[in-house]
Amino acid sequence: MIFETFAAGGCKSYVVGCETSRAAALIDPEISRIDCYIGYAAQHGLHVRYIVDTHTHADHFSASRELRKALSAPVVMNRLSPAPYADLRLDDGDMLLVGELRLKALHTPGHTRDSMCLVMTDRVFTGDTLLIGGTGRTDLPTGDPRALYESLFEKLLKLPPEFLVYPAHDYKDLGHSTIGAEIAENPRLQKKERAAFVEMMEKLDLAAPTHLTEALRTNMSGGKSVAQLLAEAGAKVPFISLAELSARIGGNSCDLVVLDLRERDAFQTGHIPGARHLPRGQLELRVNVELPDPTVRVVTSCEFGKISTLAAATLRELGYGRVGALDGGVKAWRDAGYPMET
Repeated sequence: MIFETFAAGGCKSYVVGCETSRAAALIDPEISRIDCYIGYAAQHGLHVRYIVDTHTHADHFSASRELRKALSAPVVMNRLSPAPYADLRLDDGDMLLVGELRLKALHTPGHTRDSMCLVMTDRVFTGDTLLIGGTGRTDLPTGDPRALYESLFEKLLKLPPEFLVYPAHDYKDLGHSTIGAEIAENPRLQKKERAAFVEMMEKLDLAAPTHLTEALRTNMSGGKSVAQLLAEAGAKVPFISLAELSARIGGNSCDLVVLDLRERDAFQTGHIPGARHLPRGQLELRVNVELPDPTVRVVTSCEFGKISTLAAATLRELGYGRVGALDGGVKAWRDAGYPMET
């Protein structure tokens, strides 16, 4: 068997592949590691047959939808998943064939109602149902401590004790555990009575994940995160360095328009010399008046360089073919000691 673990912070994802057929499955991919998955598959001659999310993630952004296009592979989730982009929805006991490998779906609700684990001959991918030394939380949308108790004590922990445990999160970088070790040592699993376990889970005082709202929105709907929008916009536009812009405005170039997209108060406090003020919220409404010549060279600017990147991509879609964004924004310009105008 071909097997590889990928880490992104505390998030873990896995590739399992058949040596004979070179078929593979990718489990719980995280969006910042897309190039790593594609590169690994290419390096090892793997054909990714399935992209699996063990549940609707609330603390990071799934890469499944993007990899679905890049690898031409179906996205697999539990049948209760709300994600509209899931191509194959599994019931409890359904099995994926990956060459000579078999991955059996075990529906384990509790962390989320669509949580599932994937069971192989010697290991189980537990998602957020069972962690090393912990369990998934149950206080987020669709979480249920009673369902988690049943999933753990009546299903997952009945697997052979020597089975290897590979969770979707491993904040201590322990790699893996076993069912037997978790039964013996996991503090949460020492609450073996249903009522005691539920009480413990309900009293946990855990901070909300940093990207909770955005992660749930994108993972449940197939929408895009702000980081994705910025990355896509950044791939469509060139960037102008501070030094390049300084040289051009210093030369009194007539073929260059600097657009400042900030709100009026910020613009009046200080802006790049000669910049025109056009707030981002009015861009589409005023662009024909402010930029009557679609052939003019335009540099967009904002405070940190993010809104200006999105705006530059929008202008290019509107037909302005010579638009770039200022690298670093007005803050970088100011911090570098370039002149400001009020």
